[in-house]
Amino acid sequence: MIIDSHIALSASDADTSPSAGRAGAAIYEAQHIARGVTRLFARHAIWMLPEFNLPNKRRADLIGMDKGGNIVIVEIKVAKSDLLGDKKWTDYLEYCDQFYWALAPNLDSNIVNGELFLPERTGLIVADSYDAEVLRPARRNALASARRTKTLKLLGAAALQRNAMQNDPHILDINES
Repeated sequence: MIIDSHIALSASDADTSPSAGRAGAAIYEAQHIARGVTRLFARHAIWMLPEFNLPNKRRADLIGMDKGGNIVIVEIKVAKSDLLGDKKWTDYLEYCDQFYWALAPNLDSNIVNGELFLPERTGLIVADSYDAEVLRPARRNALASARRTKTLKLLGAAALQRNAMQNDPHILDINES
């Protein structure tokens, strides 16, 4: 039996209350933005999974798939310093057809219009815990068929494993007979 090693611990495993300090407050806000973005995409039949580890050892804040198998990755940013300091985000582009930045409403969205953020390729969303709005649609860049197949298999396995863990939190403790 193969257990998917591409599962990250959810941010919900940490103390994410606003009283947990600056880091906890940022995680708390990011979870709320993820909720708003997930609602936005759900209205368009794009189903999102949070905290997904990609084969290149990067973790997508949100990854989703539409009915046609197109893959969307969303990188959530709640602080200007985090946004400007992220030098590895382009590593996500090789695993998605569309890439979006999702920003907290208090961040200046003009920051991601600079050429370092590839505005001709990346989309822009502003979100809170209730909803989100696409300010700039992401351009679709079709993945190679083999990369798409591999990523979709990993995504499917991760979603099924998480579902099994929701039904039985001790499912991973069961040994193969």
